[in-house]
Amino acid sequence: QVLLVESGGGLVQAGVSLRLSCATSGITFSAYTKAWFRQAPGKEREFVAAISWAGSRTAYDDSVKGRFTISTDNSKNTVYLQMNSLKPEDTAVYYCAAGGRYYCGSDLRKAAYGYWGQGTQVTVSA
Repeated sequence: QVLLVESGGGLVQAGVSLRLSCATSGITFSAYTKAWFRQAPGKEREFVAAISWAGSRTAYDDSVKGRFTISTDNSKNTVYLQMNSLKPEDTAVYYCAAGGRYYCGSDLRKAAYGYWGQGTQVTVSA
């Protein structure tokens, strides 16, 4: 059984930092592209960040570039999202995803993310 479990969300004020974690099991963690997506109320789920299976490439949405950092710890089968300088518009449910086994495409957004977590709420107050 494949499980992705997010944690680390919460209610914070604008300008502070949060680190989200996503613990995975049931997959060969190091073989998959990992990503974070988010969905705000009334909006579609959107891409936030991704990291290639080898950890050598990352991609970010323009709205978070320079503020968010995605990373992995293969020894813990965990992917992280460090979020700095949070803004009210970052408020959303954040989902981690895995897919694109040994994906080598140039656009990490297009990896076939077939595994998803249940999400963790991040609320940023002004």
